Amino acid sequence: MTIRDTINLIEEKSQGKLEQIKLPYARTALSPVMSEDTVDYHYGKLYKGYVDRYNKHEGDPVFNEAGAFLHDIFFSQFKSPSTSKPTGAILELINKNYKNFINFKKSFKEEAMKIQGSGWIYLSRSGQIKTIKNHAKKSDIALLVDWWEHAWALDYQADKARYLDNIWRIIDWDAVNQKL
Repeated sequence: MTIRDTINLIEEKSQGKLEQIKLPYARTALSPVMSEDTVDYHYGKLYKGYVDRYNKHEGDPVFNEAGAFLHDIFFSQFKSPSTSKPTGAILELINKNYKNFINFKKSFKEEAMKIQGSGWIYLSRSGQIKTIKNHAKKSDIALLVDWWEHAWALDYQADKARYLDNIWRIIDWDAVNQKL
């Protein structure tokens, strides 16, 4: 299933029951960037909780649906750590808007570090770096990074910058390209 298929599935199911995506990799596959403990907690408890609460009609349905939607995108864009760099359409988008990947990462990090508290940061399909306060469904997400504390605290303690520096090692650029 492609990223686009996942997004379409979530949008179609917004009227009914939500389903948590199956990880396209082993729970240990993202280590050392994201530990098995973080995957178990973040994917297995928190993300699953949004899906379960939505389906049981508990809590705020808009919040839970958006939380599930964002986590679907987040977890489906990873692969085992490597030194791969963006290629194809995503590289063209980055180069058009930031001149190169290094400048993009710097700009992305600057915006991410401005977020006070929790949220999300993403690269839009138009090439803009945008943030999401709390949870909200957005239709223009090309690349998404979870900036809630549960995404990084187990592995990085208070060092959010190091979390972001390392997350590039697990981005599946082919999955990102499928969203463009």
